[in-house]
Amino acid sequence: MQTANLPVIRACRSAWNKGRIVGQKRPLLTKHVWAIRVRLEIAAKMRQLAIFNLVIDSKLR
Repeated sequence: MQTANLPVIRACRSAWNKGRIVGQKRPLLTKHVWAIRVRLEIAAKMRQLAIFNLVIDSKLR
């Protein structure tokens, strides 16, 4: 079986994360978590609040 020689595709622009620090993000502060919870409760967005609580409880970021 022969493989076709495909042309090399090169990016015309630089990467979106060029020069940025990559890696693990800092954890959310407790006051930020509670601020998000309060705003979701005030807006009556129960589904988003439940998902947010699940994410925080499972230690996802």
